Amino acid sequence: MKTVGVAILGLGVVGSGTYKILRDHREFYRRTQNIDLSVESVLEINRQRALDLGIEESKISDNIAEVISNPNVDIVVEVIGGVEPAKSFVLAALHSGKSVVTSNKELFCKYWHELEAAAKRTNAGLYFEASCVGGVPIIRTLLDGMQANVVTNLTGIINGTTNYILTRMAREGAEYASVLKDAQALGYAEKNPTADVEGYDAAYKLSILASLAFHTKVPLDKVYREGITDISSEDIKYGDELGYALKLLAIGKNDGNNSIEVRVHPAFIRKSHPLAAVNDSFNAVFLRGDSVGDIMLYGRGAGDLPTGSAIVSDVIYAATHSDVKYATFKNTQTAEKGVRFVTDFKSRYYIRFTARDKAGVLAKVAGIFAKYNISIIDLIQKGEDIENIPIILITHETSELSLRRAVEKIRELDDVFEVNSVIRVEG
Repeated sequence: MKTVGVAILGLGVVGSGTYKILRDHREFYRRTQNIDLSVESVLEINRQRALDLGIEESKISDNIAEVISNPNVDIVVEVIGGVEPAKSFVLAALHSGKSVVTSNKELFCKYWHELEAAAKRTNAGLYFEASCVGGVPIIRTLLDGMQANVVTNLTGIINGTTNYILTRMAREGAEYASVLKDAQALGYAEKNPTADVEGYDAAYKLSILASLAFHTKVPLDKVYREGITDISSEDIKYGDELGYALKLLAIGKNDGNNSIEVRVHPAFIRKSHPLAAVNDSFNAVFLRGDSVGDIMLYGRGAGDLPTGSAIVSDVIYAATHSDVKYATFKNTQTAEKGVRFVTDFKSRYYIRFTARDKAGVLAKVAGIFAKYNISIIDLIQKGEDIENIPIILITHETSELSLRRAVEKIRELDDVFEVNSVIRVEG
């Protein structure tokens, strides 16, 4: 039986979960995978935290050089998070020829090209299943399950914090600020929630997933991003009445002609769409392949054991595969020449504006839309206050730039008090 030594860098929530899985399932892996996974070293400043997990004191270190130089360590698991010192530690491990497993989406998204170049120099493995969508095996699916397909569409709910917030707002009619406080108290949201609620976390993940799905580098700066901080319960309610659920979606589209669309933003989707039923902190990714058609992967997008599950899956893969695979595309910092990233993408749109209840207002709005070749699917007028009438409409598919220009003209109308919301409608 092959014995494989593992080092874990960081014993936070995910690191501790990873250690528990390796410890508790060691005999199971011996029996089912014919390998003995032994935790030989941990890097952790808080020694008591490691001791409380039952880790032998001789295996606890606060020095990365000591961990990397340990001859019994074959695979290094990085779960520190952030860019530094994680980047330096991962590079040190790769330079020493040790394979690396990481859950660090920010590091991987921004420096994938550097990490892979280092791995290639020593023929080390580089695995990152846990960087995207927690315990959902989306990366293994793209790498080892969808090779027969040209993937044309990737749409996902890939941030648990925002999905929890939007789910609560929809169920209870609560406003964003109050639900965010609850999410922070429950540990779903960080004290500084910017990475989640402004869409950065989802953008990191989409950059990685779209690169894999479309076999070309999709740099982070090509991902259009909006967060959920301006979403109101009022819009969620009106959308519900029209048959839609609101989600923070990560969307990737590939037309097959070197034209790629990648964006993260709130969007309404029909309640009949499978993603509409993904609630609370759960995540899901909906894929479309030219041969297989539509498939969806669903599960917990975060947490100690779900994310630890993805990490240990990579550890087992690395331990049982002697051949090392790298990106199927030219992995550089920037996109390949000839690849066009769509900025004037097409969508349907939900628009809510407040206007005076006066003859001719809707005709003027319709005239502006006609000028920009935008047609309307649904229109609802709410309320009875003659001075403050909410009007909700949904357009047919149109271009982003045409819609923005039309909205600016609507804002200039004397009888329109405010354009309250503009939300894309997908699917």
